[in-house]
Amino acid sequence: MKWFSKKKDLKILEKINSKSSIKRHLQLLIGCLLIATSYNLFLVPNNIVAGGVAGFAIIINYLFNIDNSLVILIGSIILLILSYFLLGKEKTKATILGSLLFPVCVNLTKNIGNIIDIDTNQLLLISVFGGVVYGFGAGLIYKAGFTTGGTDIINQILSKYLKISIGNSMLYCDGTIVLLTAFVFGPTQFMYSIIILYVISYMSDRVILGVSDSKAFYIVTEEEEKIKEYILKYLNHGVTVFNAKGGYAKESQKVLMCVLPTKDYYKLKEGIHEIDPNSFFVVTDAYEVFGGE
Repeated sequence: MKWFSKKKDLKILEKINSKSSIKRHLQLLIGCLLIATSYNLFLVPNNIVAGGVAGFAIIINYLFNIDNSLVILIGSIILLILSYFLLGKEKTKATILGSLLFPVCVNLTKNIGNIIDIDTNQLLLISVFGGVVYGFGAGLIYKAGFTTGGTDIINQILSKYLKISIGNSMLYCDGTIVLLTAFVFGPTQFMYSIIILYVISYMSDRVILGVSDSKAFYIVTEEEEKIKEYILKYLNHGVTVFNAKGGYAKESQKVLMCVLPTKDYYKLKEGIHEIDPNSFFVVTDAYEVFGGE
């Protein structure tokens, strides 16, 4: 039995997208302005390429002196057309606004370097701080459910028609653009491009997921009752017990799952070792925890 039909799926998506519409569009605008500011203040003057159509525009501007915002706009329009025919109407609709708004913001902020004077000799500081601002803006856009299009569209097309993951698509597409940096601007700029790509990725994840202040423990132990009692009575946290089966031995076993504040991580970890030194457990970051007592 299918829980959702395609029509119901679309209705759910429409309901989600209609929530806090003003707030979401404001996030998109702020995100685009932040990315454009970082782009024109840190990346363009120093020929640092962070992938995507915007990065490709830096290379084109350097080689042929064509305005960056114009290259981004033309590239975005071409990719939107490709998206419509290769990915369909629904997926294209989600990228139109961001694809057109971003080059406008790039054009509006192109002279920001005349207002804010940045020392271009400190390339490492520029790469880190530029990546933080760029990543924060990107995180706001993704968290609001939008995208700036560009190579995101190429990634989806490659994933769909070449049957590869989005991650590999990003590696091939953005990796090729960044690799061009080494040939056009030299190995030094290439290395700074790698740094800023990492910072952007890390920062956007932090904005989307937040900073983890909880840990989730998954515990397999022969001392189920003792560890459960330790968590409930001494740490004052809840615990859930799952029925599981070992993949190799095919034996039934219990898995304890507990989410607790990071400050109690050490107490639970050491407590498990004391109660059952042969236990097996996995600890992961828990970014959003809802419900429970």
